[in-house]
Amino acid sequence: MKTQREQIIHTWMTSVLDSDQFEINFLPGDASFRRYARIKLNNKTFMLMDAPPEKEDCVPFVTIDQFFDRHGVRVPHIVAQDLQQGFLLLEDFGDVLLSTLLNNDTVDAYYAQSFQQLIALQAIDGAAHFPEYSYEKLMSEMALLTDWLLPSLNIQPTQDQQALIKRTFAILANAALAQPQVIVHRDFHSRNLMKIAGETELGVIDFQDAVIGADTYDLISITRDAYVQWNPKRVYEWFKVFYDLLPEAAKQDRDFQQFKRDADLMAIQRHLKILGIFVRLFERDGKTGYLKDLPRVMWYLLEESKDYVELQPFMQFIHDQVMPKFEQKYGTYEVIAE
Repeated sequence: MKTQREQIIHTWMTSVLDSDQFEINFLPGDASFRRYARIKLNNKTFMLMDAPPEKEDCVPFVTIDQFFDRHGVRVPHIVAQDLQQGFLLLEDFGDVLLSTLLNNDTVDAYYAQSFQQLIALQAIDGAAHFPEYSYEKLMSEMALLTDWLLPSLNIQPTQDQQALIKRTFAILANAALAQPQVIVHRDFHSRNLMKIAGETELGVIDFQDAVIGADTYDLISITRDAYVQWNPKRVYEWFKVFYDLLPEAAKQDRDFQQFKRDADLMAIQRHLKILGIFVRLFERDGKTGYLKDLPRVMWYLLEESKDYVELQPFMQFIHDQVMPKFEQKYGTYEVIAE
């Protein structure tokens, strides 16, 4: 028995494809209210995005998809749209996520390809088209740690600890703003890049939150992926590969050591946010799938912060107050040796 929404979808698809002889298969969900279905008609397939307007706004996706498409970013072409009902019919990239192809032997080549695509993305002038990754935005993202992770562990920071947390967040936000500002995908990791049959370039999805921000952000999204971990030494080698690809303007007064620092501090900002988001996805939205990745993200935070003196008071708070309860509730991360 079709739901009312599915009947509306069927009617729309029939009018768009000029046929009712199509197959429709809904795919497993993600972290949002959007859902996707593969549409098959004769030997051709499409991807339907179903985003109920009261829950999800499709306009940013459409605007950014069309902008990226015009500028040569490998995003899905939009075949048809009805924003009032929340439907998009997209080119089908297939099912092969980059995450399923990565291993010790393949990762260097795939990451090198993704870096070239990032450099091309960063070369596009998007200042007039995307919001800024502002100080306020960076700070509010890190506040997810204090809003969700700490309460989930029954930790209530003292006034002094609150001030320490805020000072540390400010250091990280300012470090991000001091870097060259470019288009940032914001979720450029192995589950949002796809291997398209017959193409070298990776398909790029889930870009609707793009902003203008630090040029290291997308690099650390993929090399310090919340879902996969690589040897830290190898990650720094990838940083160097990426650094060498940067335009001269991005390397001015910024040697590789400074770039490495920029990337580390950006990664720490991102992992503080993700720790909060994964708890929120569980507690607010009932999504349990992300809890198993929490210990890895915490491991990243502990690992990346070691070399930075200015972060040590905050990290002492994490070690002393947070880690005992965190490990008890969410477990520990077993480091994978290469």
